[in-house]
Amino acid sequence: MSEYAALLREAGCDEGVVRHCHAVTALALQFAGGDRLYDRDLLTAGGMLHDIGRSVTHGIGHAQAGAALLRASGWPEAVCRIVERHTGAGLTADECALLGLLPRDCVPVTPEERLVAYADKRLKGDRVVSMERELARSFALPHRSRRRMYRLWREMDTFTG
Repeated sequence: MSEYAALLREAGCDEGVVRHCHAVTALALQFAGGDRLYDRDLLTAGGMLHDIGRSVTHGIGHAQAGAALLRASGWPEAVCRIVERHTGAGLTADECALLGLLPRDCVPVTPEERLVAYADKRLKGDRVVSMERELARSFALPHRSRRRMYRLWREMDTFTG
């Protein structure tokens, strides 16, 4: 994971972002356990790089910015999609447009995309928080976004125990 940490630092991410990315990766791998449904190398790359866009902005656009950085550097599309789709429980193209982002479907689809998004929601910095707390904080979000977050939580809770 040190090569990913070096890449984050090279891009301009601070140590708090690097620690958070380590924590997200560790939690995602812990949740995945020995389940062959998950590609552990992809989880590691996606987890470690999911916030690389914070080198550009700390706003909601960091996911798309990070995916653009990785695409420009020739990273596999599967890693780029994890980065692009990790915000909350994802954003629809319409929600992206309303937020001033590129109108792309950024809802996590693959098991790895969903698990990294979930692990990210379970952490504030490098500290694990309850999903109940995150759901309570989400009441300012549109109903569709809250419902997606709740569904992701229930699905991941079922699979990760």
